[in-house]
Amino acid sequence: MFEIGFSELLMLGLVSLLVIGPERLPKVARLAGFWVGKLQKTIAGVKAEIRHELQVEEMRQLMQEKTGLDEYQQAIKEANASIADIKSSLQDAQEPAKPNLIKPPHEAE
Repeated sequence: MFEIGFSELLMLGLVSLLVIGPERLPKVARLAGFWVGKLQKTIAGVKAEIRHELQVEEMRQLMQEKTGLDEYQQAIKEANASIADIKSSLQDAQEPAKPNLIKPPHEAE
């Protein structure tokens, strides 16, 4: 991100030594280190939250896709059941009518 070399750090240290002074420099350095550490922890926390939210969103999309697939599979099953019913109805219609071997009561005499 930032390309800071040794020479830039040395120059920063010398300028801060001259501006802040040798007696307050260690306290300011500790305070700066504290805030840099806190900033890094905050950034790491935000990155973790973003990563978690992205994973949750990805899982939500996968679940929606699976739900859509389940609906399609259910529709296919219903269509297959309808096709089977139609085929059985057609087969029943194509079979020749069986003659009625039992005579009605008025013809029995």
